[in-house]
Amino acid sequence: MAGLTTGAPAPTNITVHSQSRALEISFSDGATFRIPFELMRVYSPSAEVQGHGPGQETLQTGKRLVDLTGLEPVGNYAVQPGFSDGHDSGIFSWDYLYFLGSQQDQLWQDYEAKLSAAGVDRDTPMPEKSGHSCASH
Repeated sequence: MAGLTTGAPAPTNITVHSQSRALEISFSDGATFRIPFELMRVYSPSAEVQGHGPGQETLQTGKRLVDLTGLEPVGNYAVQPGFSDGHDSGIFSWDYLYFLGSQQDQLWQDYEAKLSAAGVDRDTPMPEKSGHSCASH
């Protein structure tokens, strides 16, 4: 099983580039992507970022300099990165990493538009957490 979708390209190589803050991932279909850690962090598939349903997303800011502190395999279908800001609850399937890599130009545009609409920029610090914990669900 390559990912969550049958027949989806499987990763053939994953390299963490700490200096340039990017995850390089090559797939069985010949595609290779360099996904910035910041993009991975702001589009983390975790409930903390995505919420528990449509419209519950939390806009992530202040992540330009985030580093990857760990990358753990999850079965044969995903990895779970740890980020230097303490975020480590997102599970990135191979399908999702392929999506992030192949769509990153559009994702950056969408992110910049959301930042602009919120009146903040990439370097605005995240507001303090309100005490909501997904662990209580």
